[in-house]
Amino acid sequence: MITSAQIRGARAMLGLQQAELADAAGISAADLDRIERGAESADATLRAIKQALESSGIVFEADGELISGGPGVRLAQSAGKSFDTVETEVVQYPEFMKNDAPPGAGG
Repeated sequence: MITSAQIRGARAMLGLQQAELADAAGISAADLDRIERGAESADATLRAIKQALESSGIVFEADGELISGGPGVRLAQSAGKSFDTVETEVVQYPEFMKNDAPPGAGG
């Protein structure tokens, strides 16, 4: 299950106030405040918080899932943004366009 530190971190990454996350999860802001301070909570409440954060673009990671050091959070890659190169926007310097390497040199 998620930790209070993950909740605080995820909320900070999204720029959400406690009241906004509490509303999205269907719990009171006072309950969320207690949970973020480390109070025990019902699994159903933690699932509701997790679901609200995941639907906003948060990915929860377990300890050792990607790197060791404890559980963490990250933002999911936006589906609307891509790191693909747009060939029409690539600048190619003329001195690099000429193939001056011997055959079979690779690259």
